[in-house]
Amino acid sequence: MSVHVSSHVVSSIVTTLRAAGCVFAEDEADLLVSAATDHAGLVAMVERRAAGLPLEHVLGWAEFGGLRIAVDPGVFVPRRRTEFLVEQAVALAAPGAVVVDLCCGSGALGAAFAAAMGGIELHAADVEPAAVRCARRNIGDAGRVHEGDLFEPLPGTLRGRVGILLANVPYVPTDDVELLPPEARLHEPRVALDGGADGLDVLRRVAAEAPRWLAPGGHLLVETSERQVPRAEETVARAGLIPRVVTCDELCATVVIATRPGAPAVPVPPASARRPPFSREPNAARSESPGAG
Repeated sequence: MSVHVSSHVVSSIVTTLRAAGCVFAEDEADLLVSAATDHAGLVAMVERRAAGLPLEHVLGWAEFGGLRIAVDPGVFVPRRRTEFLVEQAVALAAPGAVVVDLCCGSGALGAAFAAAMGGIELHAADVEPAAVRCARRNIGDAGRVHEGDLFEPLPGTLRGRVGILLANVPYVPTDDVELLPPEARLHEPRVALDGGADGLDVLRRVAAEAPRWLAPGGHLLVETSERQVPRAEETVARAGLIPRVVTCDELCATVVIATRPGAPAVPVPPASARRPPFSREPNAARSESPGAG
């Protein structure tokens, strides 16, 4: 149960958050008040947020795909735009599909996919122990979460069977990491943000291995920036996959879908789509800096 506070206290919280640079101070104040169980806890939460800790780390959760996803300190916060990637993946998945969520972070993508489409075989993996612990809570009995680098911890029995490969890899160029908002730069793991010199190093590794894991007609889906699209398409094509690009202007989302040859005929979503039809709880908007997880 949330703590009861006066309008004067709420106004004071808004003032504190606004002075700290929180653009959506009113929304954030409402969320903090609703999450607090006592006044001391509320004061502590406001102080942590004003000090620059991401709102989701203060609350302990982020809204993604209509779900409350637990997000522990030091774990990448899932971005709303990545809901578009999940929507595209669900539209392509066959009943009973084998689904893998690489660089899973909190496990938000896998959890949202499982909630939208039951009856799948779900595996997720991340190299960060904190992220793995978080993902196991979020995915629960819906799938298995493995700790290790990219494909390395996955069961060998998945080779050639994966129908949907979600890989929200880091894609911020190394030199641009220092330009990210402090929330991301200081409080999220660099391994979830830094994609190498041109932002595509991790994508190259995923694309090189993907054909061995994808079933014929299976799909690799990755998020990228608009300016990286030509090189991202070239990267997956060089690995023998057939790329196409889908976008969502409302979410500023760009997704490359790369298909292993041999795909059965499936409906192709339009290249530009409306915002994903997930139900949403109120949540303060955050800076949509690119990354993974």
